[in-house]
Amino acid sequence: MNILSIINLFGGVGLFLFGMSLMGSSLQKLAGGGLEKILETLTTSKKKGVGEIKGWGLGVVVTGIIQSSAATTLMLIGFVNAGIMKLSQAIPVVFGANVGSTFTAQILRLGDLGSGNLVLKLLKPSSFAPMLLAVGMFIIVITKKKKKKQKAADIAYIMIGLGLLFYGMTMMEEVFAPLKDSPSFQKMFTSFSNPIIGILTGLLLTAVIQSSSAAVGILQALSASGSVTFGIALPFILGQNIGKCTPIMLGAIGATKKAKRVSISYILFNIISTVGFALLIYGIAYTVGLPLLDKQMNRGNIANVHLLINLITSLILLPFCNKVSSLSSKITGDSDIVPGDEELKKLDDRLLNTPGIALAQCVNLINKMSEKILENYKISTSMINEYDEAAFADLEANEAFLDKCETALSAYVVRIDRKRLTPDNKLAVTEILHSIGDFERIGDYCMNIAYVAKNNYENNIVFSKDGLNEINTIINAVGYTLDTLITSFMKDDGNRAVRIEPLSHTINNLKEIIKSHHVLRLQKGDCGVKGGIALFDLTNSFERIASHAANIALHIIKRTSGDSDFDEMHGHVKSAGSEEYLALENYYRTMFIDPMLEDKDIVETKVENTKSENTKDKSAKSNDKKEKKQKDKSPKDKKRIKQ
Repeated sequence: MNILSIINLFGGVGLFLFGMSLMGSSLQKLAGGGLEKILETLTTSKKKGVGEIKGWGLGVVVTGIIQSSAATTLMLIGFVNAGIMKLSQAIPVVFGANVGSTFTAQILRLGDLGSGNLVLKLLKPSSFAPMLLAVGMFIIVITKKKKKKQKAADIAYIMIGLGLLFYGMTMMEEVFAPLKDSPSFQKMFTSFSNPIIGILTGLLLTAVIQSSSAAVGILQALSASGSVTFGIALPFILGQNIGKCTPIMLGAIGATKKAKRVSISYILFNIISTVGFALLIYGIAYTVGLPLLDKQMNRGNIANVHLLINLITSLILLPFCNKVSSLSSKITGDSDIVPGDEELKKLDDRLLNTPGIALAQCVNLINKMSEKILENYKISTSMINEYDEAAFADLEANEAFLDKCETALSAYVVRIDRKRLTPDNKLAVTEILHSIGDFERIGDYCMNIAYVAKNNYENNIVFSKDGLNEINTIINAVGYTLDTLITSFMKDDGNRAVRIEPLSHTINNLKEIIKSHHVLRLQKGDCGVKGGIALFDLTNSFERIASHAANIALHIIKRTSGDSDFDEMHGHVKSAGSEEYLALENYYRTMFIDPMLEDKDIVETKVENTKSENTKDKSAKSNDKKEKKQKDKSPKDKKRIKQ
């Protein structure tokens, strides 16, 4: 082999890889978003086992189309990472993808067709490659209409890609063909029959070129030399099965644990396949002997071996998808148990026959809900001072649980037969019905705080020292409010609940003072506009959390007082002028507001205007109702709240 042959060899490999890439990318464009939608929806069934079979078949077809099991698996990692698919849906598709990746080798076996007549000659890749290129270029040239141009171009590039693939294959064959009579080449190639060397060679070559189909294609081209036997081809194919995991491992970097488990499942499939077949075949070869290892291989034989290894492995492992999932769970430290699902299962329909017990289960669940809200508040506010990307997974898991709780509780509570409840329990049902939405909305605003912190981190928005101190003050005030609320809710403590309303008013005053201070700093040039937007968004979220907490507190007061005539819609208006209320408000003003005030004018304008604040609160409930009607604007879909 001279320098010209080496250049032709690399040129052939380059054309082969480029043709495969062009064909695969054009097929994906032609399919548009259809592939993603198919993968997302057609992987489940109500019948046991049918979903796995559908997913497996889907993996075979999709990978056969786009010619890359790695691309299919990377899409699955993205879907699982985004929460679009469950891991149980993805694993059968992964198994099918490994089978679909053998389709290219089946196309390349056409090179083994004989040359007895014109039809067979035209079917050989070396013959129809130029036809594919010519037709593809012709389509691009004659297509003029813009609407048809893109679709026609995709079809043309598929044909061109396939033509280049076959041209590359032909170039490699022409380089390898003279080597069949070379003793040195045959001696070197014989060393590949050593299972360990063969597996390592296949692994390294596939890892470098990032394509198992291309690696097998190169092996098929080598078969033109007449030196490829079953004993040489088998370990090479087994090795490339592991080598093709390289892009999957890279694609899983930065993904969630469940998404990483998709890549682990892909890797486990190929390791089990390689180890299993190696032990079986070489166990037989080294004990009773296996003459098949010395049999010469052609393109078709190599394609069949490649297909059978992946097909048999996938069919054996398909019934054990759950076992593979459990093994990947142990490796990554993730769990299949969805946080909170066990709690939701306690809302059993059979308990509706005993309304008192059913109500107790609702109370337990809403208590759990309140604990998650407090946890999310602490996580989200901590990220304002020190952002932590890893904490977002916990936040989102808790938020998903809160959303499920709201839906499940709302549907379950209304089914409890109130006629069979005591008067106290009837008040408890009313309290839960009115409080569920407020609790869930508090959770939404906690997420909004986290999104502001994330935006500040990504855009390098930093608060001034004074601004950050004031934010920490309102964080502490709202945290104290939530602690007080949740304790009073869990312990049925009405005396503690009466503190929430004056706390809410104090936090509203804090919000206005912080905004005024920011304007002063902005005029002095101490703060920026972007920081001000973030500050206003945060203070608005804190004020709304306190407002929803006040709504819940009024229902606690109504229930614990046993006064069915208590007007929780206007309870804050009646209590605002009482001595107890004024004393509490003064206490909380001293606790949270006075330490941050330096300008006495601000004290007069922002704190002593209690009368106007009480007037604003008359419409608080109606505003809350409007807010719930506009719930599509809440961060239920993880969008930031804009008010």
